[in-house]
Amino acid sequence: MAATLAADSDLALSGAGNADASAAAPIVFVAVPWEAHEPTLRALADVLADRIVVDIVNPLQFDAQGPVGIAVAEGSAAEQAYALLPRSTVVSGFHHVSAKLLADESAGIDTDVLICGDDPDAKRQVMALADLIPGARAVDAGPLRLSRFLEGFTAVILSVNHHYRSNTGVTMTNLDLGRART
Repeated sequence: MAATLAADSDLALSGAGNADASAAAPIVFVAVPWEAHEPTLRALADVLADRIVVDIVNPLQFDAQGPVGIAVAEGSAAEQAYALLPRSTVVSGFHHVSAKLLADESAGIDTDVLICGDDPDAKRQVMALADLIPGARAVDAGPLRLSRFLEGFTAVILSVNHHYRSNTGVTMTNLDLGRART
């Protein structure tokens, strides 16, 4: 897959298995289907130790009416990751950022990226990555326990996108990032 993407762009890309890719990165993004979340994290727990793990998984299912959130025993996918990865620092975010828009450099991203976590330094590092995306703005959305609302809200975004045949995002209005508490 990486070779195909690299051939179609001028990005320097390479591919690796989950364990090798995770071992090589100080910040690891978990982007797997909900059904693979727990087994993937269990298998990578040792490799993910001492790393920032950004959980972007949305526990969703789809029925005749569209997407709906799935109840997670720990509260959210991110909280499940926190429970499964005691030697990692877990942050959540990017739940509602359109993969289609991220893949299309010409489309631009006009969205806030809401980030939750309990470790201020890890959250700052992930927010700095989000701010690198042209048109995106990182927003500190609070502690990790609020991840459940971001994950569930993704069902609403998907429903809106389906209804309006679009790839919408979320923008916090009247937000002055300069007034953030430190």
